[in-house]
Amino acid sequence: MSKHVLMVVTNAKEMKDGHTTGLWLSEFGEAYVEFKQQGYDITVASPNGGQSPIDARSLEGEVPADIQATAPLLEDTIDLKTITNFDQFDAIFMPGGHGTMFDLPQSEALNVAIRSLFEAGKTVAAVCHGPAGLVGATLSDGTPLVNGKTIATFTDEEERATGLDIYMPFMLETRLRELGANIVLADNFTENVQVDGNLVTGQNPQSTVAVAKAVINTLN
Repeated sequence: MSKHVLMVVTNAKEMKDGHTTGLWLSEFGEAYVEFKQQGYDITVASPNGGQSPIDARSLEGEVPADIQATAPLLEDTIDLKTITNFDQFDAIFMPGGHGTMFDLPQSEALNVAIRSLFEAGKTVAAVCHGPAGLVGATLSDGTPLVNGKTIATFTDEEERATGLDIYMPFMLETRLRELGANIVLADNFTENVQVDGNLVTGQNPQSTVAVAKAVINTLN
């Protein structure tokens, strides 16, 4: 039977002071391509449904054709709040982009999705700013999901290097540490993937393919 992956993307299109943002296309597209090559079924959802805006910065330079081809999938995503049964999914994957910092942490529907899959022993995965979705994730007993877990995430140093730290609602690495996560750091913008049981995380865009492959490994 084919595996089924729920990919949850951001709806946010603005940072503080009106600066535009959204999803980082390669983090969605590279993972989507890897999952499709395995024959997985994929559902693309977002906190409010509809369009997931693409960060224009992620379109700079040469974007491979297979990644460009995934962009239309972001035009009309499923409203996560309309999904009531998460038993159908084998994994949840959250790609990044600065937009995730503004809506994923507040999404109770995402919290329910993550908790349902994680406590069922299914794979929970995120890359770059995608772990913003873990900020609001709690277990049934109220404990932060990341408490005591070894993870990778976009680092405070990387955030400062982008120059966008002043537009963020919080610093992701710092917040996850405050929630009890053990964060493993690598050099800025180098591949870093951490697997802690059924939790798979990656540090930055350069880690996306490796995170997707790690997810696939957990599903095989």
